[in-house]
Amino acid sequence: MRLITSDEDLAEGAAHLARVCPVWARVLPELGPLPLQRRADGFSAIMDAIVSQQISTQAAAAISARMVAAGLNDAARIAAADDETLRACGLSRPKIRYLRAIAQAGVDWDGLRAMPDAQAIAALVALPGIGEWTAEIYLKFALGRADVIAAGDLALQEAAHVMYDLPERPSPAALRQLAEPWRPWRAVAARGLWAYYRLAKGREGVR
Repeated sequence: MRLITSDEDLAEGAAHLARVCPVWARVLPELGPLPLQRRADGFSAIMDAIVSQQISTQAAAAISARMVAAGLNDAARIAAADDETLRACGLSRPKIRYLRAIAQAGVDWDGLRAMPDAQAIAALVALPGIGEWTAEIYLKFALGRADVIAAGDLALQEAAHVMYDLPERPSPAALRQLAEPWRPWRAVAARGLWAYYRLAKGREGVR
């Protein structure tokens, strides 16, 4: 499987996008170098993704900062923390429940590295509180998978809406269809769409 591990990988993916699509060929030079955005895999990465669910990037960053300050940055500490301590960081009751359950689930994080994309996504979605968006965000940034799009992301949908001058914001299914020519570099395209969202909207679409 192809991984994104360096700026050279991003450049290769961007060159592919420019070859297959005139819109990307026009837009990519305006975006500059795309960010690598890799992070260590394991519980902390899935924790970051769950914290980021359905809230702004600013709110997610603030909650994560409070959790780090409180020493709540690994599975053992999350499993041992009481609800009051976790709520004080800004976590909702469902997210507390999800994080505690995953912390206690004994997930084979190392084993996920060797799984094909679909299998790794299925293994993650089987955990409490993890849907397809969260699983794909984990694959993209923690495992470095090159061909994951996270089509349920609203910022990606809005960026595609504006960039391609679509009549409306595409649904996840419509965005996946639009992204078919971008294979096998859809994760590079996602980085490009987030960069375009930042340029067009003046705010971050992903943390």
